[in-house]
Amino acid sequence: MEPKETRRTYAVGDERRSRILDAAVEHFAQWGFHASSLARIAKDVGITQGGLLHHFRSKEDLLVQVLERTEQQDREKFFAEEFASATECYAGLLRLTEYNAARLGRTRMFNVLLAEAGDVGHPAHTYFVRRYTELVAVMSASLQLAVESGELKPDTDVVDIAEETAAVMDGLQLQWLLDPKGFDMVTRFRQYADRLLRSVKTDGTGLPS
Repeated sequence: MEPKETRRTYAVGDERRSRILDAAVEHFAQWGFHASSLARIAKDVGITQGGLLHHFRSKEDLLVQVLERTEQQDREKFFAEEFASATECYAGLLRLTEYNAARLGRTRMFNVLLAEAGDVGHPAHTYFVRRYTELVAVMSASLQLAVESGELKPDTDVVDIAEETAAVMDGLQLQWLLDPKGFDMVTRFRQYADRLLRSVKTDGTGLPS
């Protein structure tokens, strides 16, 4: 059994690491990766840059850890279990959209880094390529099960729909970030998901109200 002092030290380290990650989200959202400074992030947390580097080897490592923590949180909240139907899948995506709409800084960071990561030399390029590949694979697998169960029409192109949905979600996020008070991202996605489901489901129904 570990001594209390050792457990306390681990707890302090975990808490500091969490605060660094939270601060990094805000900095990456405001300045992007290249213009963000480890020194400024450390200052916001109340530690030295050396103290920050005790937890993260480099700015690249910090960026990857921020993205991986964000993705893990999303998986636990919205994708912990396989979707039982296409309707359930899009209801889950709607909940994710609502979650993103309540977290401006996090969503802004994602879009800033995504735009930068179009450069193959960007440290997040590989992450985003993998993320979209996995997202399309997970969604298309769920939709294919819905085709096989008879929920969706047999000629439904599940990969095409998955790729389109990912593009719509990102496009709506971008418009919302430009005008968070005037653009209702959640309602727009609900309308899109409802129209899509009505067009591909065998019974012609959309999202439950």
